Amino acid sequence: MTSIKSYKELLVWQKAMALVTLIYNLTKTFPEDERFGLTSQMRRCSVSIPSNIAEGWGRLSRKNYIQFLRISRGSLYELETQILITKQLNYINDSEKVESLIIEISKMLNSLIRKLEEKE
Repeated sequence: MTSIKSYKELLVWQKAMALVTLIYNLTKTFPEDERFGLTSQMRRCSVSIPSNIAEGWGRLSRKNYIQFLRISRGSLYELETQILITKQLNYINDSEKVESLIIEISKMLNSLIRKLEEKE
């Protein structure tokens, strides 16, 4: 963490930001009656991922940072579940790009958490 000056330099945060854009674009095609359901929930979930990475960074405490990374990971898994639900409801057909980004971010978060825990 010492060589990185801002959370914006973290590749995991950058990828999480890209995921937000993907989710917003994806949910534009959902039925109108889902505006306050899955559309809203998926957007909030996706925004929560990079937001918690940033908030944890700003806490300036390794323990707090790890906790916020875990919250971010939880939001990521929640979003993954919602993607599966939308596939079952036939709201989306091709989710490969989103699912592969979710897997990548998950691995990155797990690795970052593990590395930070090893330093405790």
